[in-house]
Amino acid sequence: GTGTRLVDSPWAVPEDASAPAKDRNQMKITGIDAITWTQHPHMLWIHVHTDAGIVGLGETMFGAGSVAAAIRENVAPYLIGQDPLAIDRHSRRLMLDFPGFASHGAEMRAASAVDMALWDIFGKLTGQPVYQLLGGASRMRVRAYNTCAGYSYYQRPAVEKNDNWGLRAASSGPYDDLRAFLERPGELAADLLSEGFSAMKIWPFDLYAPASDGHYLSPTDLVSGTRVFEQIRKAVGMKIDVMLEMHSLWSLPSAQQIARAVEPMNPFWFEDPIKMNDLDGLREFARSTRVPVTASETLATRWSFRTLLAERAASYVMFDLGWCGGISEAKKIAAMAEAHSLPVAPHDCTGPVVWTAACHLTTNVPNAVFQECVRAYYTGWYKEVVTELPAVSDGYVTAPAGPGLGTALQQSFLQRPDVKAVNLAVN
Repeated sequence: GTGTRLVDSPWAVPEDASAPAKDRNQMKITGIDAITWTQHPHMLWIHVHTDAGIVGLGETMFGAGSVAAAIRENVAPYLIGQDPLAIDRHSRRLMLDFPGFASHGAEMRAASAVDMALWDIFGKLTGQPVYQLLGGASRMRVRAYNTCAGYSYYQRPAVEKNDNWGLRAASSGPYDDLRAFLERPGELAADLLSEGFSAMKIWPFDLYAPASDGHYLSPTDLVSGTRVFEQIRKAVGMKIDVMLEMHSLWSLPSAQQIARAVEPMNPFWFEDPIKMNDLDGLREFARSTRVPVTASETLATRWSFRTLLAERAASYVMFDLGWCGGISEAKKIAAMAEAHSLPVAPHDCTGPVVWTAACHLTTNVPNAVFQECVRAYYTGWYKEVVTELPAVSDGYVTAPAGPGLGTALQQSFLQRPDVKAVNLAVN
């Protein structure tokens, strides 16, 4: 007999899928660079090079060295020589065939950054913005909320957790919103309204969590945190929506205690009140409050979000494109949320490329309700890194209109002495 060829299986990769690109009149990937910056050592940018001269840009955050190692050891040996436009095939392989597929560890962050870069290549090749390639615009601008971080927020997160991630850093501009929401929240809310923002996110209880690992909040600290909301409502009434970020710092009883105290001030949502390794507990929290719950930038892949959605533990679905699996996976998660009649609000408090990619996604998906923004970032260090940024005006954000992501790393940034680019190809 002739036997059965592997290609006859409906699950097999076609025989020619791994053939050199030149044999199929296609581009092929020729290299991957990792770019780091000592001023923001947690950030990692990547360039995916092709033999057509098109370079795709990606980004992720946290453990830059670990992510670069994952790309060098796992991603580059697989991806170099491949067709960059086989995005779904690469997405599945990079997310599921290496360790880390159940979390947003280094392998998942690597996969996320690469996926972003492949969409950028696709857009540059076709001359279309990513949101058009995803299916076109459901809206041309998305309602934004300002996350009230400061200029140095998360600049060195490993050592600043107990300092609200940069509270003691010197102010370097007019938008020191981290200090402002703690010291003059009413004035900050009025200032945001004057710029067109109709929503803001704050975390006034975070400073009190480390002392007990989130298991106890004293009456004095509870009053201090709640007073921030009271001052906002006294200053501007209900003119601005106020989200409470809880950063997964609290035990279930403490999170419920905070929720009861803040509920009378009508917060818009409670975000990540407990750690997302207990979705049963999150569901219990959600059922104990009348305020909607948002979760979670700390989850990765559609399979984790499937459990979140099945538990009916959140009313708003949040994900980070640099952690969840990239643009491809975020699109699938958004579709799953839509099937559960839930809106999505992508995370941004990381870097300019992830923010830009998220804006393309929220332009496209029908159920996007918010795009997170950090004005201290996009008026500050983001402008030092990339050539174009999403436009923020009157409380809305608009994705760049150029091909692909519509942005690139500035040449002046790449030439800085504190910026380092490393070729991750395996010889």
